[in-house]
Amino acid sequence: MTSGAAAGRYARALFDVVLKEGANLEQIQADLQQFVDVFAQHPSLGAMLGNPAIPASKKLGVAKALIERAGPISPVVAKIILMLAERDRLMLLPDIARLYRERLMDHQKIVRGEVTTAVALGTDKLRALEQGLQQATGRKVVLEARVDPSIIGGVVARLGSTVYDGSVTTQLEKMKQSLIEAGQ
Repeated sequence: MTSGAAAGRYARALFDVVLKEGANLEQIQADLQQFVDVFAQHPSLGAMLGNPAIPASKKLGVAKALIERAGPISPVVAKIILMLAERDRLMLLPDIARLYRERLMDHQKIVRGEVTTAVALGTDKLRALEQGLQQATGRKVVLEARVDPSIIGGVVARLGSTVYDGSVTTQLEKMKQSLIEAGQ
């Protein structure tokens, strides 16, 4: 089984357990992300936990120490971290956290997207765009704004695999193609 498939199974099982127990779905996400951030901030720790030459028992000891120092943490998150350490699968944690977050957003009917404009959008315009896309999709939309001066003007919005392209560059390309076809 590939690591992506394994991470998907762990994330799905974790989400199902949390949902069944009625625990706070967002808190579980925050707890998972806390551990992912620790590994990201300390690359040597992540490298050690991903090193197959280091016995799983030592990794389990490190995981227990991290959990003790983490402060209040959900028991289900502590359990999955210990289980991953026992099975020498802690390197899957970032993927598990990402896939759990995707399942959580899908459960909450939230779609993440990206909006690209030629100049930075103000917060009010970004919120208005989110509301318009929310009406179009029937789901809550959370956009991440990017600036790309090459689109000249307008907006390009991506929601999953759907692209709403209202950029000036695309409109000019369409006009150019129409003129070329009309001239033939």
